[in-house]
Amino acid sequence: MCRNQDKEVCGSGRTDEEVIVIPDRIIEQGTLTAHGGRASVEVRLPWYRALPASCISGAKLTVDGVEAPADSLRWSMNGEEFTFADMKTNTEQWWFPTDSAVLSGEVGTDAGEHEVRVDLELYIPYIIIADDQVLHIEEHDTKTMTARQVEEARA
Repeated sequence: MCRNQDKEVCGSGRTDEEVIVIPDRIIEQGTLTAHGGRASVEVRLPWYRALPASCISGAKLTVDGVEAPADSLRWSMNGEEFTFADMKTNTEQWWFPTDSAVLSGEVGTDAGEHEVRVDLELYIPYIIIADDQVLHIEEHDTKTMTARQVEEARA
């Protein structure tokens, strides 16, 4: 959803209620994984067009009310893992609406059912809302799911 408080047009002739986002499908159900003190979950793009990595400006991962520290967050897509600082200028990697990315962070998760929340911040570079500003969206999704424990391979 466009975060325009004045309900002005948010680019492309759409009002803030008409900007196309899909927030209830951000978290892929059944993808919560725990391994070595880290939790990860697959996420989907809540937008209808692909975005370069540089437009993924931030995320939060919360499990049972405990937020993973920001410096521990990692974003994986297209077979590569990034910090959000790594992605800031990365226009080579793209997130497509049909592909899941993986958000992980240091938050202890044991076996069993957990409430998982993901917050995403995205920039939409082709929707100009002011002379020097593009559309910025913040979307959230919460799901309850069972964690799958991944054990390390033994040599």
